[in-house]
Amino acid sequence: QVQLVESGGGLVQAGGSLRLSCAASGRTFGSYGMGWFRQAPGKERERVAYINWSGSSTSYADSVKDRFTISRDNAKNTVYLQMNSLKPDDAAVYYCAAGAGAASLTYWGKGTLVTVSS
Repeated sequence: QVQLVESGGGLVQAGGSLRLSCAASGRTFGSYGMGWFRQAPGKERERVAYINWSGSSTSYADSVKDRFTISRDNAKNTVYLQMNSLKPDDAAVYYCAAGAGAASLTYWGKGTLVTVSS
């Protein structure tokens, strides 16, 4: 079992930056792939970024490429999402998820709200 707790959300002006963190419990964190997702009101959930267990491979949604960076610190059981050049369209609840791979993310956090003012 893995429990995930997101933090770092808040209100930011367009063009600003935020760093989200996702702290995981459990000794197997280092063996899991991790993803960041977001969901805005009335919209489908979207996978924003994914990082494999070692951090050697990452992938991003086209909408955030070159603006967002996913990283992880396995010693701290934490995954991060650095978000730069934020746009109003980035406003959403952001969730982190963990699992054996990108297609099997089975553990989810409760989310953190990001609001971007124009």
